[in-house]
Amino acid sequence: MLTFGIDTCCMASTAALCDERVLIAQTVVNRKKTHSEMMMPQIEQMFKAAEIDPSDVDVFAAAVGPGSFTGVRIGVATAKAMAQAVQKPCVAVSTLEALAHSSRFFDGIVSPILDARRDQVYNALFFCKKGTMTRLIEDRALALSDLFAELEELDKNVLFVGDGTLVFEEEIKAALGERAFFAPKTISMNLGGAVAEIGAQKYKNSESVTYDKLVPSYVRLSQAERDLLEKKNNA
Repeated sequence: MLTFGIDTCCMASTAALCDERVLIAQTVVNRKKTHSEMMMPQIEQMFKAAEIDPSDVDVFAAAVGPGSFTGVRIGVATAKAMAQAVQKPCVAVSTLEALAHSSRFFDGIVSPILDARRDQVYNALFFCKKGTMTRLIEDRALALSDLFAELEELDKNVLFVGDGTLVFEEEIKAALGERAFFAPKTISMNLGGAVAEIGAQKYKNSESVTYDKLVPSYVRLSQAERDLLEKKNNA
């Protein structure tokens, strides 16, 4: 089975192709150009280099959030369009689960964090042991201080992954001390291969959808939606 994975929810734009045995190809660009400019040329070059046609793909997996609202929409729209063109199913993958997936051989808590602005982070918690990853907390947006309080109660070593570590590393070290660990940069970022691998397993578990049912999972309202809701509440 051939799986395509895409993630544009974070700083990097990334896509991958994998089958049941190997990661066939993966593209990652972590620069300042927007995902809308980078993603399709990356994908086209990847398919060409791998000598694979999109019609050969069995399932299209996309990171659907949380993350950058614009980035989430780009990745989801790209996966939907490609799946529609070749009439293949899609799979929705949590951005945070994909970030944790690459660090599942860490024994302890894996805590992916993304900067959600407004003094919050996007986060989920996973317990990992010998390569098995168990979700403890669903995707959410919360204050960093609230996350620290939860982790203090769990009293385990914690591995932090994701773009948020670049912003909050000093605060994390101050709060957790020697219990805080940070994934190396090669696996701390979003990777299309992780999305593809999780997507393949979800497909086997009958968790696929048609392209028109693949939707973003923003976790919280956008700024525009929050402003509109505030206006209605104050009316």
